[in-house]
Parts: sequence; C-alpha cells; structure tokens
Amino acid sequence: MDIPEDRLPGVPVRAEQPAPQPGSRQQTLQRAAVWLTANNGRPVPYAQDRFWRDGYRQDCSGYASMALGLPTPGTNTQGLADRRHTRPIAMNELQPGDLVIDAIGTSNTRHVVIFEKWNDDAHRSYTAYEQRSVHGTSHRSVTYGLTAGSEYKAYRPLQYGD
Repeated sequence: MDIPEDRLPGVPVRAEQPAPQPGSRQQTLQRAAVWLTANNGRPVPYAQDRFWRDGYRQDCSGYASMALGLPTPGTNTQGLADRRHTRPIAMNELQPGDLVIDAIGTSNTRHVVIFEKWNDDAHRSYTAYEQRSVHGTSHRSVTYGLTAGSEYKAYRPLQYGD
C-alpha cells in the first residue's frame, strides 16, 4: 500500500488551497497574471483597436476589465472609474486588486493599473499589473498617484463588497 508523502509520520500535512472565489481580490490578481505569458510565453501586446483571444480589448482598460471578470470586450477607463463598477478610496487604503486610474483626458492619456502590493511601509511605490504601450502586459513597480496633484486616483471595485 502506497502512503502519500504528505501522510508519512513526521511530514506535515499540506492543506489544500481553496480556489479563489469569483469576484475576489485573489481571482483578480490571478487573472491579471495570465496575460503576462498568454502570448506563447510572452506578454499580450498592447493595442487599443485589437481584441485578445479571450475577447477583451488589448488596452489598459480592456485588461483591467478582464482581470475583474467584467463582460467582454470590457469597459473604458472612464467606465472603470464610474460608480457602477468602483468607488473612490484614498491612495493609502489600496489593497490587492484595487485600481489606480487616471480617468481625465483622451483615450491616449487615460490609464489604469491593478494594485498588487506596497513596496515599502512608507508607501513610496507599489507593484502593479498594467497593460502599456510598447511593452504590453507588465508587472512592475510604479508611483502613479503618489505625487501631489496627480490625476491618478485610487478606486475599489464594488465586487469585493468592502
């Protein structure tokens, strides 16, 4: 009789990780990470006028819509900042899966990123997922919204229920 390795005496039992709940912060971040390698191991390329295989636009708001599980092809940046999808919060209240949005200007100047975590206790930068021109899907340290007078504001998706 074979005994699973995690059931041997002295080996701790590994707890099964529950699947993320639909509409959860964890699911948003997992979905965001998919586009980092969805293009045959490479990031999904950026394009305002094209759609990825999953039906979402390949721009920043299409990407954020995909990560949030909104209907295809996704809403635009202004729509993500609308009270039907999100509510404004203070930058220092950001939690994983929240959005940082510049909803002012034109389709060429507006932008949205998905907050993952603060990089330090002083909140001088944070790690975010974003879909950006030239680079496509990125996971990197940014400072959007952290300087006085910035047009970037923090938003909490309503689907998280908090």
